[in-house]
Amino acid sequence: MGLQGAGRCRRPLFKAASLNRRNVQSRVRARRNASSSPGRRRRPRVSRRKADSMPYTTDRAPTSGETSPRQRRFGAAAVAFAFWVTMAGTTAPTSLYPLYGERFGFSPMTVTVIFAVYAMGVVVGLLAFGRLSDQVGRRPVLIAATLLAAGAAGVFLAADQVALLLVARVISGFSAALVTGAATAALTELLPQGGRVPAPMVALFANMGGLACGTLLAGILADAAPDPLRTPWVVMLVLSVTGLAGVAATPETGSRGAAFTLRLPRPRIPSDIRSDFLRSAMTAGAGFAVLGVLTAVTGLFLRTVLHESGHALAGLVVFVAFACTALGQLAVRRFRPEVALPAACLGLILAAALIATAMATETLAPLPAAAAVNGLATGVALGHGVGGIATRSAPEHRGATVSTFFAILYSMLAVPAIGVGVLIRATDLRPAGEVFSAVVALLALVVLMSLVRTRGTDGARP
Repeated sequence: MGLQGAGRCRRPLFKAASLNRRNVQSRVRARRNASSSPGRRRRPRVSRRKADSMPYTTDRAPTSGETSPRQRRFGAAAVAFAFWVTMAGTTAPTSLYPLYGERFGFSPMTVTVIFAVYAMGVVVGLLAFGRLSDQVGRRPVLIAATLLAAGAAGVFLAADQVALLLVARVISGFSAALVTGAATAALTELLPQGGRVPAPMVALFANMGGLACGTLLAGILADAAPDPLRTPWVVMLVLSVTGLAGVAATPETGSRGAAFTLRLPRPRIPSDIRSDFLRSAMTAGAGFAVLGVLTAVTGLFLRTVLHESGHALAGLVVFVAFACTALGQLAVRRFRPEVALPAACLGLILAAALIATAMATETLAPLPAAAAVNGLATGVALGHGVGGIATRSAPEHRGATVSTFFAILYSMLAVPAIGVGVLIRATDLRPAGEVFSAVVALLALVVLMSLVRTRGTDGARP
């Protein structure tokens, strides 16, 4: 009786539990129907393990902590200054080469070799360490670059033989290679998009401005200071240490990628832009060759041919050349793509004629005019080539293609300078300059004729 009574007492409980389950299930179905209605979006469920394994993506590079706009402005200024001072240190020896020649008793051939060693250091550094800031972050690479710039200034300061000059130039080449990619990327990440001054323009003026101001600053200090071979390097050392302190306090803008691997990539020229790539590289390379020779032997020409003893004048000529190169890169936007490269070729031919005139007549005026015209033409060709790579090459091959492009340019910065040094040793500075001018004009003319022939072929097609 007790068990039967207990069973009769539990039946309502079971019935209530069944009703509760039905109510819960109906509510769940109602919620599912509501979430699948057009007015609401259903959020996909992702397991914690799968979420942890998904890659982190964002519109900009992740930073090591949130940074305020003030910190970003400081960081951009510090990076731009470090970029400027590092590049300034690479051209500072230009005005001092005649003094080093007198101190150590070396020939113009040695001057061109010292300069070429720097250019080859840049080429090797670009190929070997071009991806380093993507792997270890921007700030460590910027610190390393400014440390190398300070080290190069210290070696120049202590140099008492040609071997130390060569070591200093190699260090300068590596510093330029490291800072170029890391500073450009850091400025892009620190400066806001759509700002008053875009990041590419800041990087351009820091780069070319440093190259232009380094030789002018060293020349002025060499003329005004009591110790012309030490004072410029003391100033460059102080500036480099200041830049080092600035980038050390800069917030990190990149993210640590894969582990660093030292690997020299193979040169890559995409087949779909090969013809335009080669024409742009040859045109800009011819302009770089003139820049290299101007940087290496302008001081010798002014001192031995024109008997001008002022070092600031040599710095001014090279300043004009690099400043106009920056202006040419800005001016390329005003040219139609089919006009930019022919205009650059014509400018190079004119610049070569002006250099030959300066050599033949032993006059100063054509030389700065040649530096200005060559700089503008080089900047237009450089901007056209980089723009073509950026817009027409596949994204996965863009970095390797840009590295190949600049490796060609810096190789042409170095090799012709050595050739001019050999000619100077075999003949004299004036005939060597005239031969070099003829070669540059011939190369630009060949590219120009190739452009004309290609355009005529394309126009003849139905």
